Parts: sequence; structure tokens; C-alpha cells
Amino acid sequence: MSQAIWNRKDLIDIESVSVEELETLFAQAEVFKASFGTRKKFDTLRNHTVGTFFFEPSTRTRSAFEVAARNLGADLLTLSESTSSRTKGETLRDTARNIRAMGVDMVIMRHSAAGAAAYLANVLDIPVINAGDGAHAHPTQALLDAFTLREHFGRDLRGKKVTILGDILFSRVARSNIHCLTKLGVEVTLAGPITLVPQEFGNYPGVRVAHDLKSALSEADAVMLLRIQHERQTTTHFPSLGEYTALFGINEERLAWMKPDAIIMHPGPINRGVEVESEIADGPRSVILKQVTNGVAVRMAGMHLCTLYRESLGEK
Repeated sequence: MSQAIWNRKDLIDIESVSVEELETLFAQAEVFKASFGTRKKFDTLRNHTVGTFFFEPSTRTRSAFEVAARNLGADLLTLSESTSSRTKGETLRDTARNIRAMGVDMVIMRHSAAGAAAYLANVLDIPVINAGDGAHAHPTQALLDAFTLREHFGRDLRGKKVTILGDILFSRVARSNIHCLTKLGVEVTLAGPITLVPQEFGNYPGVRVAHDLKSALSEADAVMLLRIQHERQTTTHFPSLGEYTALFGINEERLAWMKPDAIIMHPGPINRGVEVESEIADGPRSVILKQVTNGVAVRMAGMHLCTLYRESLGEK
């Protein structure tokens, strides 16, 4: 590849990341993933403390960031909603600045408010990585999804077709994937109930909206399933989970509508028996566990690059 390019101390969204920066991150993630079988440790974050601020529940994302940080040699400081002084009325700004005063060198944050990570990045002079903010963005999930697609289909994804199926309206994963995949030349189809996949999403370049499940599945090289985001919905957008499963759940019959070599993806957590049957989630067409593994490599790459960029500015 051409000379590596990475011009940011923070990773807040995908919209602002250039294709060249994406390629740099993917190349770095490949290097890190190649080391997994050797248990090799890296020292980018040696003598650095990484603070994980998770103000929403998380298992996979938080664990992947913690493993990634340790693989880079970091010490960890963990903070959650239940242990934060935010429960006593402390502002996010004060929490962040207090943690910075303790010597934290990087913040990984998940927050229910869209824009929270961007706000924090403006307050702090250390790298901030967005682990999900409301229904706005989840950049590292989109990056690991694209990395997984490249690993499976080859580095050039131009012309590949990915169908994202489920709760698009309330999904930060869908929004970040739309930006990431279309930058890489992927044709994206958004599918699901009309109440959860408004036609306006078709205004994104390179994106179409489909409510006919068979056509959405039959043309796809990969199908990315999303769970229903009940915690973000203020009203009911379909009668029941049973009806959603009956109309849009992936079962053996609907799997047969897909291309023989098409793959199944899911960011987790999986609602087994709702958006997908267990046999399919665990079957040979599924790359869900590969996504989990790749999430560590991609997050290592993001933390590594943001740290090196900040240090290149003479800020240590």
C-alpha cells in the first residue's frame, strides 16, 4: 500500500475518516491479527493508562477494548454508570477532567447521548475513541465489520453487496456501516419493517431501501443482522417480536434465498430465535465469531494509530 496516513488523535465517527485512513487502519489491524497465535505483546501503550468509560451496558465491546489495550501494554482504569459520580450530579466534563488529572492517557467511551464522544474529544487533549454514542455512531464496529468482509472477499470490496437487515432507525451500527461500506465501494441495501427502515435512508449515496425480504437477501454477498433496539424506542414500531420473526427472521427457508457463498454477520448481542435461528448463527455461513476476533485487532489498530498521531505532535 501507499504511505500510511492517519491524521487524527480521536476516532469519533466514520464520516470524517478518509479512505486512505481506513486503509491504514486495516493494514495495521492485519499486522496485529497476525500476532494473535503467538501471544506477542506490543508496547505502544506501555506506561499509558486507558480509561474505559461505559455509561451503557456492554460485554463484547468493552471486553474487546480491554483485551486490545492490554495487548498494547496499557494499564486500565474502568468506570461505569453505577460507579461514576455522575449518579451524584457530576457532569461528563468534570468526570473527564478529573480522570485526566489522574494521568489517564486515553479514553474509550460509550454513552447514551449522541455527540457525547465528540464533546469529550473537544474537552480533552488525549485520544478519545467512541465505543457507541446513542443512535449516532459506533465506528469501531463498522471498521471490524468491513475488516471481516475484506478478510473474506478480498481487500477490494468495490461492487460487493451487503444487506443490513433489522432495526435501522435506531441503530448506530447501521449508520456507521453505511458510511464505512459506501466509502469502500460496497452497495448497501437496508431491509426490514417500513417503520424501522424509513425510505429517507435511501437518500444516502450508494444505499437503497428494500422492504421485500426475498429480493434483499437474494442479491446480497453478505447479510448483516441487527437486533431490535428496544431500549431506544419510545413507541412500539411493530406488533410483537413474534411478528417480526415471522416476517423478517432468518430461518433455513430464507437462508436458501441467499447466494450459496453469501455470509451471515451480526454485531451482537444475538436474540436467538428472533432475528436468526441458532443453527444459522452457529452454522458454516456465519462469520459472527470472526467479527469478535477481528474486533480486538481493529481496536488495537485504532488505539495504536491515535496514540502515535498524538505523540507525533509532541504531546505525551
